[in-house]
Amino acid sequence: MTKMIAGQALVKVLEAWGVDHLYGIPGGSINHTVEGLYLEKDKIQYIQVRHEEVGALAAAADAKYTGKVGVAFGSAGPGATHLFNGLYDAKMDHVPMLALVGQVPQPTMNTNYFQEMDETPMFSDVAVYNRTATTAEQLPYMVNQAIREAYRQKGPAVVIIPEDLSATEIDYEPVKTPNTVSNTYTQTIDPAAVTATLDLIKDAKHPLIYAGRGLLGARDELVKFSEQFHIPVLNTVPATGVIPTDHPNAIGTFGRLGSKSGFEALQHTDLILFLGSEFPFAQFWPKNIKIIQVNDNSFDIGKMVPIDYAVISDAKSYLQAMIATGETLPETDWLRANRQNKQNWNTWLVQQADDDSKGLAPEAVMKKVASMVGPKDTYGVDTGNVSEWSVRGLPMDKQQRFVLSGLFATMGYGLPAGLAGALSVPDGQAWSFSGDGGFAMVAPDIITEARYALPVINVVFSNRRFGFIYREQVDTKQHLYGVDLTDADWAKVAEGLGGIGFTVSNNAEVEDVFDQIKDLQAKGNRKPIVVNAVIKDDDPIGTAFMPLDAKLYGQEMVDAYAKTSHIDPKAQPALGELLRAKGDNL
Repeated sequence: MTKMIAGQALVKVLEAWGVDHLYGIPGGSINHTVEGLYLEKDKIQYIQVRHEEVGALAAAADAKYTGKVGVAFGSAGPGATHLFNGLYDAKMDHVPMLALVGQVPQPTMNTNYFQEMDETPMFSDVAVYNRTATTAEQLPYMVNQAIREAYRQKGPAVVIIPEDLSATEIDYEPVKTPNTVSNTYTQTIDPAAVTATLDLIKDAKHPLIYAGRGLLGARDELVKFSEQFHIPVLNTVPATGVIPTDHPNAIGTFGRLGSKSGFEALQHTDLILFLGSEFPFAQFWPKNIKIIQVNDNSFDIGKMVPIDYAVISDAKSYLQAMIATGETLPETDWLRANRQNKQNWNTWLVQQADDDSKGLAPEAVMKKVASMVGPKDTYGVDTGNVSEWSVRGLPMDKQQRFVLSGLFATMGYGLPAGLAGALSVPDGQAWSFSGDGGFAMVAPDIITEARYALPVINVVFSNRRFGFIYREQVDTKQHLYGVDLTDADWAKVAEGLGGIGFTVSNNAEVEDVFDQIKDLQAKGNRKPIVVNAVIKDDDPIGTAFMPLDAKLYGQEMVDAYAKTSHIDPKAQPALGELLRAKGDNL
């Protein structure tokens, strides 16, 4: 045993779990935990953020990038409340996270002391583990148990630390931690489930895979299964990259953030293989289809949509069992038509990118980014219209990693996630993508990227409004109120915060600026970069409802939609037309 303050001992527990960095801001009620970080500074990096929310969001993003627990801390009172956004993001997206929360010294608790709050009930809804330490000696044990629970339950754990306890000297004995906490095993699948679902797939005329985050890390199995059974693949937005974006069987995603090919495939499918997801918008799928749901959490089975057959299993093991049957299905006109539909959609996106006659298209920025990303780059994506442009334009064909605030969908996520990418995946280039609304919430932490020499490339799409909400107000015929934004020169802001700033407003400037950025990279730049992309006011095309099939919606609706969406039905024929041309009369 070794004598040390409990604040140092709990940091040693973090080290034993492989934590190499964490985020936070010092405060009177967390100072001896910070002292522990100082004493262990050669083994764990403390990242001083400018807002605890940024630290918590970055910690959640760390977990999404790597699967390892992300860690943030805050002092009592306001420091604690600022952590909530990141904690709820981790809860909703089921990733392991630890929050170390300061508390006033025990003798002053329950006395209406400065910054005192009853913090345990405050975290009761969000945390999978939520305890307040009562002795200094138990702090290492509690942190160890909190991390175990964060991994076991895939969510945020909270340890509340009265300041006098972390300052107390204890006898510390190193804790033992598991060598692995990830789900690397192959689950045994009931042969009856394999047989039954195989029969359902064989009976289907238009089967479709809908893949969720539960298949991240199972790309090879998903590709093999899709190719063996010749089934097109949709994915949820948070699962972007679960299948390579350039794979011919990958046809995009469904909903407002999706693709024409994704929307139309759902209109014509008769069987969905719903894998590793609790997709909240499944309730909007067509009602007359069969659904096989595979999920390792029985609570998620049928939670969002009625299903016909349930397999309680991790999705990777299920696919392995299906592949092992040796069964195969022939390539069909259904698959070929979906492939063609996705190719047509990709062509249309390129056309949008190339036309800057009415202002810069965000697709042009994404097209240029896609041409220069590396195989291990990370993408931190904010919430809003920027999510649409990112899902549709960022390549995920190598080992790139894509994170966003999936189910919680908080704004201000892009920059913290870019910061986390630079720290968690240092051998790749870190990118962040934000709208001007989301970026304004967290922009001061460009200082953090500069302080720690993290050359994140932060792309800000500036259109002077909350674009996603603007479109909702238009669609629901409300008054446009509260959605306009006062403009800011984000390039100059970046320079004032220690970074490098550029502004682009047309395609020629995009080419020139990103070529300059490549030159900076080649010269070993260590400063953060902000690209202020001043884009045209047009909304990104919504893909939640795309009436382009005259047989389904009538020619009048098709013509009206083509006029407002700027989609040429001849160049972008409906999936139904492609199928009927192949003799499939649906």
